[in-house]
Amino acid sequence: MIFPPPFPAPFPEGDPAELGFDPARLREAAAWAATQDSPFPRDLLAHLEAGHFEPAPDNAVLGPVEPRGAPNGLMLRQGVLVARWGDTRQADRTFSVAKSCLSVLCGIAVGDGLINDLDAPVGASVDDPAFRGPRNGAVTWRMLLSQTSEWEGTLHGKADRIDRGRSVDREGKAPKGWERPLAEPGAYREYNDVRVNVLSLALLHRFNRALPEVWAERVVAAIGGSPDWSWDGYRTAAVTLADGREVLSVPGGTHWGGGLRTHAEDQARLGLLMLADGVWNGTRILPPGWVEASGTPCPLNPDYGLLWWLNRSGRIPEAGRDSLFAQGAGGNTIWIEPDTGIVAVFRWLDPAALPELIRRLRGARTQ
Repeated sequence: MIFPPPFPAPFPEGDPAELGFDPARLREAAAWAATQDSPFPRDLLAHLEAGHFEPAPDNAVLGPVEPRGAPNGLMLRQGVLVARWGDTRQADRTFSVAKSCLSVLCGIAVGDGLINDLDAPVGASVDDPAFRGPRNGAVTWRMLLSQTSEWEGTLHGKADRIDRGRSVDREGKAPKGWERPLAEPGAYREYNDVRVNVLSLALLHRFNRALPEVWAERVVAAIGGSPDWSWDGYRTAAVTLADGREVLSVPGGTHWGGGLRTHAEDQARLGLLMLADGVWNGTRILPPGWVEASGTPCPLNPDYGLLWWLNRSGRIPEAGRDSLFAQGAGGNTIWIEPDTGIVAVFRWLDPAALPELIRRLRGARTQ
């Protein structure tokens, strides 16, 4: 696999035909993708304030949000650029793609020995009120990574109740926001942004550093990424570390503002890191086995790993069953297909168009 040189150098480009694609069909797929704009309006702040995720007062925006750009994206095969559309250096909020970035940071913490056992209670190594008591004291790292923790409480001014019943992968759950009776930790899976932010808080304590600092040093610099990003916390998320410093804990999305702002080219580098089993140009960034663990299905959902979406059930029929996806609201996706060596990034693609775009891109393959 070819690893791109550090930013701002462009990605290496190759002849699509030599890389196993029909050039005309690939161009048609890219041109079609550029027309499939997200239903999210350009004014993202107004969209959140209007109650896209939930009504007032639970929808209060606590972090920065900027207007978004137009659809854009790119596709690589074995690290070589074969298709691109739109402005792939347009840095925008990437919503829940940040959850998969938290998973990467958790892998780094495991490699550093900061987390010795994913099945250990978080409270055994994190001294914070969020991990005390019969329920929250039983929550493990794996439960937070697989969204099965059933953690209960309020963090940074947002109650877990807001996202109870949230359905993003199957129907039949309780109405969103209903205070349903909680199951035992680990016994129920629910996509809940407050609980993901609890994981971020725990990682902040283990690193004893602001997570954006860790991300900049251990990921962005290591894979030659750009300076065109930020990972912003809520104004309510100040945390005092063990050494007395006060920093902001960052969220795993942009549900209430903040989160990760980045562009398609940097996300493609992250995809290449995962494709290469956590190794970048000969240097190991993630510990052995972490990428495999990230793609191992949660017992309660065959299409969810450690904050990465999977395709074991064939929910996206045209994508390989071994695919990994980082997916965020509004049509933000990193797609990694190990079997073919494909890494693709889609920004502001209408989510309804995702299966069709993958069908068109894979349909352009000749080998």
